Amino acid sequence: MSVMATTTARAYGTPSAASALAQLNIQRREPTPHDVEIDILYCGVCHSDLHQARNEWHNTVYPCVPGHEIVGRITRVGSAVTKFNPGDLGAVGCMVDSCRTCTSCLAGTEQYCLSFPTLTYNCPDKHLGGHTLGGYSTSIVVDEAFTLKVPAGMDLAATAPLLCAGITTYSPLRHWKVGPGQKVGVVGLGGLGHMAVKFARAFGAHVVLFTTSPGKINDGLRLGAHEVVVSKDANAVKKHTSSFHFILDAVSAQHDINVYLSLLKLDGTLTLVGAPEHPLPVAVFNLLLPRRNFAGSAIGGIAETQEMLDFCAAHKIASDIEIIPIQKINEAWDRLLRQDVRYRFVIDMASLKG
Repeated sequence: MSVMATTTARAYGTPSAASALAQLNIQRREPTPHDVEIDILYCGVCHSDLHQARNEWHNTVYPCVPGHEIVGRITRVGSAVTKFNPGDLGAVGCMVDSCRTCTSCLAGTEQYCLSFPTLTYNCPDKHLGGHTLGGYSTSIVVDEAFTLKVPAGMDLAATAPLLCAGITTYSPLRHWKVGPGQKVGVVGLGGLGHMAVKFARAFGAHVVLFTTSPGKINDGLRLGAHEVVVSKDANAVKKHTSSFHFILDAVSAQHDINVYLSLLKLDGTLTLVGAPEHPLPVAVFNLLLPRRNFAGSAIGGIAETQEMLDFCAAHKIASDIEIIPIQKINEAWDRLLRQDVRYRFVIDMASLKG
């Protein structure tokens, strides 16, 4: 690999699983012909950031700089770039590259690249060597093919979480063709769940939210749910047995998935987008009778993510956020563990530029 020219960016990251995040300097490549350089304005905080930085998935490479919900302004473009000009707004989600040649990539589902996509952080860096470093930083350089356009008029801070929480919920709802005449359940009202409620309602479905917290009933209705069920009330849950066309489960904690499988109609589908640490036991008869589907879904491809951003602009959909300075990130992570956020933290990167 030839030596590439680099520039220095400020970032927040950690040298180990046990260390707090702190300021450090990182290297970004100079833009190649197909690259855009983005001055990061806002970066959303995803639970994945915490999992990765603390090595809870046992694959972290250090130093780790998290962040894959990035919105900013393009400052430089490579000589072959056609989609963007300096001064444009740009966004980057969970991927910055893929093999681009496998069947998944050619179908526009780069998130399922057969060689595994290059994630925005903690993946091998094809350009500089080492590993990719994420959006908790002042700038990033990304191939224009993996850079999204931010539609005019969107709240930039509230747009940032759409790059992960938004597309993670939009993609399965679209794939399973959620729409009018369907009864759709959303399990969990957090960073993912609150977006799922908004999208399912916008798609025209009858939306039922399941939450363990009675304190979120009013929020669930405000966000677009037609009904809110407190899942600790077994009788309230049982009233919905065998009635759902589709259920999106956004819970990352351990829970009894069989409760929700039993709520599906014939040929109904329950799709996981949350990622519990341990396997979820499934009672096989909950699938056999009456012929139910149990599935999973990741993020979306680049084209679908752009579609999602355009849909949000047209329907005035954005994340519910709390803006923080980067210096509060460790406190925000502690609050995230306590579920003390409604419903997504977003870092104002001006706090890092000084």
